[in-house]
Amino acid sequence: MLKKSKNRRQFNRPTAYYIWVGVFFLFLSILIGSFYYASQKIEYIWRWNRLPIYFVYKDDIEITSEIDGEVEAIVVKEKEATITIKGMGGSESYQVPAGSIGVEESDLIMPGDTLAVYQKWKPGLLIIGLWFTLKLSVIATIFGIIIGTIGGLSRVSSNPALKWFTIAYIELIRGSPLMVQILIWYFVLGTLINDLLATYGFGRLSAFWYGVASLSCFAGAYVTEIVRAGIQSIHRTQTEAARSLGMSYSQAMLHIILPQAMRRILPPLAGQFISLIKDSSLLGIIAIRELTKAAREAVTASLQPFEIYLAAAALYLVLTFTLSMYVQRLERKMAIV
Repeated sequence: MLKKSKNRRQFNRPTAYYIWVGVFFLFLSILIGSFYYASQKIEYIWRWNRLPIYFVYKDDIEITSEIDGEVEAIVVKEKEATITIKGMGGSESYQVPAGSIGVEESDLIMPGDTLAVYQKWKPGLLIIGLWFTLKLSVIATIFGIIIGTIGGLSRVSSNPALKWFTIAYIELIRGSPLMVQILIWYFVLGTLINDLLATYGFGRLSAFWYGVASLSCFAGAYVTEIVRAGIQSIHRTQTEAARSLGMSYSQAMLHIILPQAMRRILPPLAGQFISLIKDSSLLGIIAIRELTKAAREAVTASLQPFEIYLAAAALYLVLTFTLSMYVQRLERKMAIV
């Protein structure tokens, strides 16, 4: 019954509604038409047919011998084959696809000779960059939420040390460019940390983790202020009521204040993490192959700047739009609860 009522309301909308819908699609058509007209007027040869290889492509895989000797046996089992090379110092076997064999039994083999060649699907530069961007953003988002939640609680704390340390952190991070922070994390703190790890026999951290650290600290400063504003937006009578029921300050914050604040801070949090996805494009300066750096490499190899950068922009849009839709769904779910 409720569904029928909802459908009836949709069909009983005023005429002005449909007029403005028409205006929207007219404007969209003019925008697309103008873009197409401009693309035809510039002196540029569009090669969209070469774009798919930067998403996925077939690569030729060569299996080569590591020893010299003679092909002793070739055993084929269904879709796989085993090539055995007998040399002076022993024998070696190679697993290859059955249809890719390029030698025969009793052939003389030298090191580096090709035994088989087959094709395998591999991700292109844009997909590799998309994967790194997604991984960076997810990990940095998780750490950003943790840092921001702790910072937000410290920001409203009555402890002056916690409060002043948090204020200093916020002002320092928000008052300096992200690119400078990335360079400091990688070249200054990264060098110090890797030297200490090497001194005590641990492995060195890659640029990826310093990129995550810089993004996490950057996002954490903004999330701190978002959480602080969300907590302070809850009326103090909520805390007083919880304390009157015998709850401690921590219990009241965990069970009463934070659940209500989360509903209010969800939209600004979503906006912050959408910005974080786009901010990850700066990590190319420390040799992390995120989406923007992968696009630059593809442009260098193909000399197709417009097609590659438009494709990269579309992939960023997919990531941000997906996150936006998920947050909207989460908002509706939390509103129902």
